[in-house]
Amino acid sequence: MHRFVTSSLRLRSAREQLSRCHVRYFSRLHEHVTSLSDNEEESIHNVPTIPPFEYSPPRYTGPKAEEIARKRKEFLSPSMFCFYKKPLNIVHGKMQYLFDENGRRYLDGFGGIATVNCGHCHPDVVRAIINQTTNIQHSTILYLNHAIADFAEALASKMPGDLKVVFFTNSGTEANELAMMIARLYTGCQDIISLRNAYHGNAAGTMGATAMCNWKFNVVQSGVHHAQNPDPYRGAFGLDGEKYAKDVEDLIRFGTSGQVAGFIFEAIQGVGGIVELAPNYMTSVHSTVKKAGGLVIADEVQCGFARTGSNFWGFQNHDIVPDIVTMAKGIGNGIPLGAVVTTPEIAKVLTRRNYFNTFGGNPVSTAAGHAVLKVIEKEKLQENAHIVGSYLKERLNSLKDKHAIIGDVRGRGLLLGVELVTDRGLKTPAIAEVLEVMDSMKDMGVLIGKGGFYGNVFRITPPLCFNKQDADFLVDVMDYSMSKL
Repeated sequence: MHRFVTSSLRLRSAREQLSRCHVRYFSRLHEHVTSLSDNEEESIHNVPTIPPFEYSPPRYTGPKAEEIARKRKEFLSPSMFCFYKKPLNIVHGKMQYLFDENGRRYLDGFGGIATVNCGHCHPDVVRAIINQTTNIQHSTILYLNHAIADFAEALASKMPGDLKVVFFTNSGTEANELAMMIARLYTGCQDIISLRNAYHGNAAGTMGATAMCNWKFNVVQSGVHHAQNPDPYRGAFGLDGEKYAKDVEDLIRFGTSGQVAGFIFEAIQGVGGIVELAPNYMTSVHSTVKKAGGLVIADEVQCGFARTGSNFWGFQNHDIVPDIVTMAKGIGNGIPLGAVVTTPEIAKVLTRRNYFNTFGGNPVSTAAGHAVLKVIEKEKLQENAHIVGSYLKERLNSLKDKHAIIGDVRGRGLLLGVELVTDRGLKTPAIAEVLEVMDSMKDMGVLIGKGGFYGNVFRITPPLCFNKQDADFLVDVMDYSMSKL
């Protein structure tokens, strides 16, 4: 009996202890869940929201993304690729915003470099295209038309020195091919020097000059030489531009006959990862190339037309005047258009034979290009690129202080790059993380590009109508997405 009572008392005591444990456990669990809910609620409140925009796109009734992807896979080149794991079906654009098939709005942080300078479907540019299309669409070669002459005059007025003769093309590739041909004909030399990590186009000659951009074909071109890239972040000599320039001098001295046809460069390398050339590099190279009888070709396809903010053309930030300037992309705000501008003396070389371009400089394209120039002036977009771009770069640099994955922030105006690395000391490219952050930003309503030799650099190149509110949203979304890593 005594044993039974003792056992009962022990059992009751154990039950009471277990009960108290349960109470404490569930009490703590409740506190944890409440805390978690509070944190989730706080997190939801901290999610950046897209700035207001008083515009509603027209209702889309076309095929959905899945159907388009199926047709694309079956009928288009397998070399074509899309951004994002789940590609977007973009059906409408208005200024700095894009809209998908469901009417969802996205801030376009990349389209400015692709084609659009003034903003998607800018009414002035659209009006110019429609007005010209209703009159005549094509009369470039054999007849007179004021559209091509008016735009050529306006374009020449934006150029320094004696750069006043314009040849129109359909793309940047065509423009750079023509520029290199002019340099070779004018100098009587075949050797062209370009930079490693550069990007100049998709034809055989321009692919040869494109050099070491790792996702391009290695098209070997006779007479093309690739100089060491004056990259302040990853280059061997840091910010010492004159040491990089010595490589150009050596290429001319030991790799050629001592003469060179031309040197082609981007003031800021776009596809290569928004790489600014080291200070004093171009002044030294310009002098070296001219002494060797060559022409200096400025590829302004990505950094021209006020994008760098401080100047209308990227080469002006290097205090030189090139012999030939090429341009495309933003020149027509989405219309296929490119141009080569040079001096009257150099331009005469094309009269030795018959040079023409069937569609280059057609009235519709040149009307669009002229409208773009007028919008840039009227809306002070160069000033806006400088003000908003400087603000955006400052905010991106503040993210660098917060997130160790950001190795470098660079660029000018609204041509900015953010390089991601897993180790700042070793500068190890954060390739997978770039894709993860891009997808996260897309889901939150921000579209940006990527580039660089390793594909680990965010390319931030929005339309020039971008404002500070847009800049804040982009940076806040990037911050939020990186925090989730």
